[in-house]
Amino acid sequence: MCGIVGYVGDRPVVDILLDGLEQLEYRGYDSSGIALKCADDIKVYKAEGKLINLRNTLKSHVSEVSSSTMGIGHIRWATHGAPTLLNAHPHTCNCGNLVLVHNGIIENYKELREKLTAQGCVFRSQTDTEAVAHLVASKYAKTKDLTEAVRLATQEIEGAYALCVMHNDYKNTLVVTKRNAPLLVGIGEGEFYVASDVPAIIKHTKKAMYLNDNQIATITPEKLVLIDKDGNELPQKIEVLPWEPVALSKMGYKHFMLKEIHEQPDVVRNILVGKLHAPDEPIVLNEVKLNKETLKNLNRIQIIACGTSLHAAMVGKYLIENFCGIAVDVEASSEYIYRKTVTDAHTLVIGVSQSGETADTLTAIKQAKAKGSHILIITNRPDSAMAREADSLVPVNAGIEVSVAATKSYTAQLMAFYLLALYMAEIKESVDVPTMTSLKAEMMLLPQKIDQILSNTDEVQKCARAYANTKDFIYVARGINFPTALEGALKLKEISYINATGYPAGELKHGPIAMLDETMPVLSILMNGSVYEKLLSNSEEAKARNARMIALTNSNDEKLNDLFEHIIRVPDVQELFSPVIAMVPLQLLAYYIAEFLGKDVDQPRNLAKSVTVE
Repeated sequence: MCGIVGYVGDRPVVDILLDGLEQLEYRGYDSSGIALKCADDIKVYKAEGKLINLRNTLKSHVSEVSSSTMGIGHIRWATHGAPTLLNAHPHTCNCGNLVLVHNGIIENYKELREKLTAQGCVFRSQTDTEAVAHLVASKYAKTKDLTEAVRLATQEIEGAYALCVMHNDYKNTLVVTKRNAPLLVGIGEGEFYVASDVPAIIKHTKKAMYLNDNQIATITPEKLVLIDKDGNELPQKIEVLPWEPVALSKMGYKHFMLKEIHEQPDVVRNILVGKLHAPDEPIVLNEVKLNKETLKNLNRIQIIACGTSLHAAMVGKYLIENFCGIAVDVEASSEYIYRKTVTDAHTLVIGVSQSGETADTLTAIKQAKAKGSHILIITNRPDSAMAREADSLVPVNAGIEVSVAATKSYTAQLMAFYLLALYMAEIKESVDVPTMTSLKAEMMLLPQKIDQILSNTDEVQKCARAYANTKDFIYVARGINFPTALEGALKLKEISYINATGYPAGELKHGPIAMLDETMPVLSILMNGSVYEKLLSNSEEAKARNARMIALTNSNDEKLNDLFEHIIRVPDVQELFSPVIAMVPLQLLAYYIAEFLGKDVDQPRNLAKSVTVE
């Protein structure tokens, strides 16, 4: 959630840090700060709110910071303590000689705080991070070795952390370490970069080393030394980063979210390339290590995810049960990890995460893996911590997603579930060949159908203008599109701050119908198929309570004209694939409403792109 950037080399560091933090703004944050090693001391600068406030603060300190060639930076998403200047990172020890930035949550910070206060440390902030600064400083006072101080301190820390530490005694040394939080070191010529995610450093280098849990790296301009938690030196695995800097450009669109919505036809094409060559050929998932014997021995499947990924998982449940006849449970990761893990070697556990770093989901799959389950990960980041835990992997190939609200990554996750469900069905021979061929042919047509939606958004914009000032919104659907209703409502909630809720349409009469009147818009996801008539009936019930009715449909049924105030039409599609088609106009509706309201579309308040704390 927070973003970390560090640099040590021979170039002026301020612009490198600020630019790196700017590339991490998509993660969500409420304050920022940097610390610089200057001639005789370390100088710390912080600001509340957006990064522009930190830039403005630094304008009056140009002369004192311009020569610095080592520093660390941070954007903070508040967990412990309000988003204030005192709570912003970096944090220092009492004398100010040791300074660090931190991503994660220190679970035993209260115990550490009490212990360190008794030793004479004075705390200035409400954060868990400040306890780490004092703890490392206390170890350094005894060892006079920064790497050893960090190593000893981490033995007393419980929780998740990525740490980047520097000390005034060291002119050109950074020490970094991590546990259950992402961190990588970018490698240049006579310089090194530290970051919590690739975009912060991709302009400068394409070579990097990802730290594993409990590893500690000591970095100077000349070299990098990697050790384990016991102090043993380790070999370094250097990787080539997969990203291109152009991915961070809006390419002429007003917002990243709009750009990413319009990228979805290509996202679908990209995920199908190499996996589905033709309707009469088998699906190829080279990194999925499931065979007929494995599937035969499965008692059930568990899918674990959070937020938007949870909604994709709910569609996945429908598909796998429909195609494969295997019972599937879907659960929010944040609930899964706090109950008894009832899973074993006869359970396939699927973790879904755009970033591959979602803390709750990462913890959940580790718990399941310890029970002997086969772990399959669906992620946009094949270089992530979650992917490294996987027995099987389905990378979704969506490219970097900058806007906090997930759009193209959701569509990519849906496509991953279609491929996986059909792949498993082919192995099990649970779907007859003509039906399988028809399904594959339909899947290959999805990109051009999304293109059709994106080429004519007039009705969506008209609908957005009509409902932009509403206070509440209800989305209803049935069957495979109930998750679509949830995701559509979530998108509107996230970026417009309108209170939107998704319901199974049949549940309206069990309570929510009491909310319906002439001020309440109800959007029915009314796709041709097995539940069309039932949903039409539910829509009529809502209309009878004077609700303002909107239809999202692929039907040409004339009855809809009298029932609905607005009708958003999409291309015809088989019911099983309708979630892919239906979601695109719902993303656009949320976008246009938020844009009409003047909201910060790409960085909505209080939200983070990659939720790396539980």
